[in-house]
Amino acid sequence: MKTLVFVHGYLGGSPQWSEQVKALSDDFNVITPDLPGFGLNDQMEAPETINGMAQYVLDELGKADVDRFHLVGHSMGGMIVQEMIAIAPERVDKLVLYGTGSIGKLPGRFETIEESRRRLKQDGVQATGRRIAATWFLNGESSAGYEDCAAIALMAQQQAALSCLSAMENWSGVLSLARIKSPTLVLWGDGDRAYQWQQTEMLWRDIKTSNLAVIPGCSHAVHLEKPALFNTLLYDFLAPTNP
Repeated sequence: MKTLVFVHGYLGGSPQWSEQVKALSDDFNVITPDLPGFGLNDQMEAPETINGMAQYVLDELGKADVDRFHLVGHSMGGMIVQEMIAIAPERVDKLVLYGTGSIGKLPGRFETIEESRRRLKQDGVQATGRRIAATWFLNGESSAGYEDCAAIALMAQQQAALSCLSAMENWSGVLSLARIKSPTLVLWGDGDRAYQWQQTEMLWRDIKTSNLAVIPGCSHAVHLEKPALFNTLLYDFLAPTNP
């Protein structure tokens, strides 16, 4: 059975993938690591670079004797998986870049990284987590999956939340895109306020092995807003019968 690894994004955690675990575990060995400082690893200190987080995930997979795998990265996790495939391209069979991009400064984001940093220091993780999580849904706090998602965001540690803002801000994967050879699915919600179309288009155009799926009526958390459609697209792309 092929292993399928999901890497969550900023203020995320493994519990957010529960619908994907239920839908896909009959066909894949699903692994949903928590990044240091987030989710169930909230007591760990977070690395200060995207490369450091990529190395952490690769090391954890190595400890579990997982050599080759399909790889899904969401948001900041999409940056991490781009770094993972740059480090160890021979280990990644198929790649899904979901709600993400290669420009770490996040042009066009609902607010600048500097503003997020300022408000995080001023308001703390609790208020910041709830506020940012609301932007991931088309209907904000009234969305069905918002409260569960916000609860995961509130598990993050202040050190991790601040370190990862700097990690994203100081990272770029633009020059590495042309070197990605694995079959790749670029998946994006058309109402995403964190990663604008220019980021998605760059991934799609610069990765020569890529396909594009744009999900209408979703923001940044397609897997929570329209889980059945998200899971169907993932399965269709990753199914063993596909090349």
